[in-house]
Amino acid sequence: MEENWTTVLKPGNKWYELNLRELAAYKDLIFLFVKRNYTTRYKQTILGPLWLIINPLFTTFMYAVVFGGIAQIPTEGVPALAFYFGGNILWSYFATCINQTSGTFVNNAGILGKVYFPRLVMPISTVLTGLLDFLIQFVLFLVICGIYMISGVTIRMNGSILLLPALVLQVAVLGMGIGIIVSSVTTKYRDLSVLVTFGVQLWMYASPIVYPLSQIPEKYQFLYLLNPIAPAIVIFRYAFLGIGEIPFLSWGISWGVTGVIFLLGAVLFNRVEKTFMDTV
Repeated sequence: MEENWTTVLKPGNKWYELNLRELAAYKDLIFLFVKRNYTTRYKQTILGPLWLIINPLFTTFMYAVVFGGIAQIPTEGVPALAFYFGGNILWSYFATCINQTSGTFVNNAGILGKVYFPRLVMPISTVLTGLLDFLIQFVLFLVICGIYMISGVTIRMNGSILLLPALVLQVAVLGMGIGIIVSSVTTKYRDLSVLVTFGVQLWMYASPIVYPLSQIPEKYQFLYLLNPIAPAIVIFRYAFLGIGEIPFLSWGISWGVTGVIFLLGAVLFNRVEKTFMDTV
């Protein structure tokens, strides 16, 4: 009697294997993981999702007091709240993608060791969860800008806001790429996760979050913008606040770096997922 199988599972032999069709077939599972991420995050909390608004507002206020008030770092004529919030929401999404995806194997070993599904489903669901957070905070950012504009403060939004999808996509791909590299390495060396958390915090100060690009000497700005997340933040502020300019060359280079990091991460992830249960 001939049997017709709908799904065939077999070990992968290629050093690089990214089955997009299989990932698409598991799209329902991706959304279930997104739902799970939100449910577990706000379970037994008092304010629940309101923390998505409270946390960035509190962080932005602290930036305004410390860096704007005490350190007297200029914001190029833009209100401090809009300036710091505009940089912080994009950075927060990037940091979330790294920190959350970096624990893919270790934190989900119980599930990954019992049932089969494409392992990339989990980091993708994490990135999508962070995207929802970003969208909520982005709406709040637009509200802040709208209030300032109604009050007569000059905020020069321009046509570059059409670049927003490309900026968010780059941040997501870059953050996920770094995150899955870390997750692949920390299956064997757990203490590296502590180093990554510390490294992400330092990375923030090497990016134009709490200061504008103009604070960097002009002769060093090109080198500074080799930081792949920096051009995205500069362009975001230019599009919505009208400060600075679009560094097209640096942005193109950062896209190249993003692609290399993601491909490297996919290769490592593909190799580690076959044997990670032996070391986790």
